[in-house]
Amino acid sequence: MSNFQIELVESELKIVLEALVEMEERKNSICEKSNDDDEIADVGNELIELRLLLKPLREKAIEKYGNSIVNFSRELL
Repeated sequence: MSNFQIELVESELKIVLEALVEMEERKNSICEKSNDDDEIADVGNELIELRLLLKPLREKAIEKYGNSIVNFSRELL
Protein backbone atom coordinates (compact mmCIF):
# COMPACT_ATOMS: atom_id res chain seq x y z
CA MET A 1 0.00 0.00 0.00
CA SER A 2 1.35 3.43 -0.89
CA ASN A 3 0.98 6.51 1.27
CA PHE A 4 -0.51 9.86 0.34
CA GLN A 5 0.43 12.95 2.30
CA ILE A 6 -1.01 16.43 2.29
CA GLU A 7 -0.33 19.52 4.35
CA LEU A 8 -3.32 21.47 5.65
CA VAL A 9 -3.58 24.70 7.58
CA GLU A 10 -5.85 24.66 10.63
CA SER A 11 -8.91 26.01 8.82
CA GLU A 12 -8.59 23.43 6.03
CA LEU A 13 -8.18 20.60 8.54
CA LYS A 14 -11.31 21.77 10.34
CA ILE A 15 -13.28 21.59 7.07
CA VAL A 16 -12.03 18.05 6.40
CA LEU A 17 -12.82 16.92 9.95
CA GLU A 18 -16.31 18.40 9.82
CA ALA A 19 -17.03 16.68 6.50
CA LEU A 20 -15.81 13.34 7.84
CA VAL A 21 -17.88 13.70 11.03
CA GLU A 22 -20.99 14.52 8.97
CA MET A 23 -20.34 11.50 6.75
CA GLU A 24 -19.91 9.30 9.83
CA GLU A 25 -23.25 10.54 11.21
CA ARG A 26 -25.04 9.86 7.89
CA LYS A 27 -23.62 6.36 7.57
CA ASN A 28 -24.36 5.55 11.19
CA SER A 29 -27.96 6.72 10.70
CA ILE A 30 -28.35 4.47 7.67
CA CYS A 31 -27.06 1.48 9.65
CA GLU A 32 -29.49 2.20 12.48
CA LYS A 33 -32.58 2.81 10.32
CA SER A 34 -32.21 0.59 7.27
CA ASN A 35 -34.13 -2.66 6.91
CA ASP A 36 -31.92 -3.82 4.03
CA ASP A 37 -29.27 -6.25 5.31
CA ASP A 38 -27.06 -5.73 2.25
CA GLU A 39 -27.16 -1.97 2.67
CA ILE A 40 -26.37 -2.28 6.37
CA ALA A 41 -23.41 -4.54 5.59
CA ASP A 42 -22.02 -2.28 2.85
CA VAL A 43 -22.52 0.98 4.73
CA GLY A 44 -21.33 -0.65 7.95
CA ASN A 45 -18.05 -1.62 6.30
CA GLU A 46 -17.65 1.92 4.98
CA LEU A 47 -18.39 3.23 8.47
CA ILE A 48 -15.62 1.08 9.96
CA GLU A 49 -13.12 2.36 7.37
CA LEU A 50 -14.25 5.93 7.98
CA ARG A 51 -13.84 5.61 11.75
CA LEU A 52 -10.37 4.08 11.29
CA LEU A 53 -9.45 7.21 9.33
CA LEU A 54 -11.25 9.71 11.54
CA LYS A 55 -10.06 8.59 14.98
CA PRO A 56 -6.30 9.19 14.57
CA LEU A 57 -6.91 12.31 12.48
CA ARG A 58 -9.14 13.77 15.18
CA GLU A 59 -6.67 12.84 17.94
CA LYS A 60 -3.71 14.42 16.14
CA ALA A 61 -5.72 17.53 15.31
CA ILE A 62 -6.80 17.99 18.93
CA GLU A 63 -3.24 17.42 20.11
CA LYS A 64 -1.95 20.14 17.78
CA TYR A 65 -4.81 22.69 17.81
CA GLY A 66 -6.90 21.91 20.89
CA ASN A 67 -10.55 20.90 21.23
CA SER A 68 -11.78 23.89 19.22
CA ILE A 69 -10.67 22.10 16.04
CA VAL A 70 -13.58 19.68 16.47
CA ASN A 71 -16.15 22.27 17.54
CA PHE A 72 -18.28 22.74 14.43
CA SER A 73 -21.00 24.83 16.06
CA ARG A 74 -22.24 27.82 14.08
CA GLU A 75 -23.66 29.51 17.19
CA LEU A 76 -22.47 33.02 17.94
CA LEU A 77 -20.49 33.46 21.11
